[in-house]
Amino acid sequence: MNLLNTKFVTLLLLLLLNGSLKTDKHPLHVSTTEVNFNEKDKTLEVSCKIFSDDFESILAKSYKQKIDLTKPAMKVAMDALVKKYILTHLQLKANGKITAMNYIGFEIDHEATNVYFEVEKISNLKAVEVDNTILYDMFDDQMSIVHLVKGAVRKSTRILYPDKKFILNF
Repeated sequence: MNLLNTKFVTLLLLLLLNGSLKTDKHPLHVSTTEVNFNEKDKTLEVSCKIFSDDFESILAKSYKQKIDLTKPAMKVAMDALVKKYILTHLQLKANGKITAMNYIGFEIDHEATNVYFEVEKISNLKAVEVDNTILYDMFDDQMSIVHLVKGAVRKSTRILYPDKKFILNF
């Protein structure tokens, strides 16, 4: 994907996720995943941004229970479901090896849910493989925007259902 298309898709996504387009339903089924290599701490910092209404719907469908990501009283139960869902639908390989993603937590940001993970002990990042099926079990028009950042290098792509992988060599 060329840089202009990447910027357009990212801008559209930001507008939608920040609530700048006020409609009852959003016309796009999209999520973003950013993987940032923190060279100082030797970690991968992973964040996912998903429309909250879609995310709550898939959690309710997948785990057959009442879902409300906004209620503090349900935070512990929601943490467990959010972690389980994302770990089932997002896998990373660093330098050809499957990583263990440590769940940090989630937060609600307007109409979106941000979910955070960290991968430790990545001494030198040469290649990343992202296998992303977030919301694929709900929408057959799902688009996943993936950003990989290492220092000043930022590579972005979109993965369209049914495709699910993005591989980048630095």
